[in-house]
Amino acid sequence: MNPPAGAVPLAWFHIARTEDEQRTVNAERDTDVRCKMMVLWVLHHGDTRERAATVTGLGRATVQRYVRTYKDGRLDGLRRWGVTGPVSALATHSDVVRASLTANPVRTTAQTADRIEQLTGIRRQPTQSRVFLAGLGFSDARSGDPDPPKKRSPSTSRPSAGSSARN
Repeated sequence: MNPPAGAVPLAWFHIARTEDEQRTVNAERDTDVRCKMMVLWVLHHGDTRERAATVTGLGRATVQRYVRTYKDGRLDGLRRWGVTGPVSALATHSDVVRASLTANPVRTTAQTADRIEQLTGIRRQPTQSRVFLAGLGFSDARSGDPDPPKKRSPSTSRPSAGSSARN
């Protein structure tokens, strides 16, 4: 099949690693990076990108992306993980929320959600507030209370008024 008119064919980029690069590959422990290294290993031995995709269980486009990354940045380029997750709108207010809840603790998660809304103008459900507080280092919804009260086990609780002890 002929390429479309005006299309530039991709030049073949031969993978040839140095001994130092091979030591780096062998020392790598991250499974995602090792998968990328496996692609390079297959290509290093002269197999096609189609074969590298089949051997590693990846798509051909992914193999091509790894080759391009290797070509641009060598092994350091492959070892870099440039993905960042979403950042909460509350993240910019974390110092204010932490200071307020430490100075004036609340008793429930719902009160925490209300306080966060008063301070930031951002409304979050109690579960989201609890997760946010955990990220700030608070151990319990009752922020400012570093050691929440322990629940009593049935063996240590007192018998109720209506129960009698039998032997």
